[in-house]
Amino acid sequence: MTAASSSGPSWQGQQERPTSVLLLRHGQTALSVQRRYSGHGDPELTALGRSQAAAAARRLAATGGVDAIVSSPLQRAVVTAEAAGEALGLPVRVLPGLIETDFGAWEGLTFREAAERDPRLHRDWLGDPSLAPPGGESFAQVAQRMTQVRAELVAEYAGQRVLAVSHVTPIKTLLQQALDVGPQLLFRLHLDLASFSAADYYPDGGTVVRRVNDTGHLETL
Repeated sequence: MTAASSSGPSWQGQQERPTSVLLLRHGQTALSVQRRYSGHGDPELTALGRSQAAAAARRLAATGGVDAIVSSPLQRAVVTAEAAGEALGLPVRVLPGLIETDFGAWEGLTFREAAERDPRLHRDWLGDPSLAPPGGESFAQVAQRMTQVRAELVAEYAGQRVLAVSHVTPIKTLLQQALDVGPQLLFRLHLDLASFSAADYYPDGGTVVRRVNDTGHLETL
């Protein structure tokens, strides 16, 4: 993982320096282990999750090049971000828009449990981003939120490299938008815990995805 993207012209012809967003998924929690829907609930990192956060932080410290750190408000993300902040000597700014999807009544349920609770809705939800879990948030609503987050990051950190610590759905959504592809990416792309992805946003137009699900720092755990 290089310290930063090239500041020169891209192959698409952009001349200005991009805002580079390095996306880090939080480390493991008990709900991750049990494969349960984990949205606005706030489980803490497991011992392995803390080790994953530490490994990501060591990699960042070795490569450098990060100008700012932002994080979801949930503790699994904040603790992951704070490990990076300590390694880099940077403060962590909480950005509410980076929070995970609100899974409503499905929070804490497994895939099978949610499907048994609301069989038709759960089946349709898997193919329709406009549908939401009972009392929860649709993927279309998450997409609207992430559009605002992206605009805020590009405006506030123009030309800089920002580490954004978040969750699987917000990260997938930002990658989907950067690639300008349909919502099926949300269901077909796998992102590991504590993995890095990255996208560059050019002020003179265009977006380039440079990394997806990079887990090289976790190989020894």
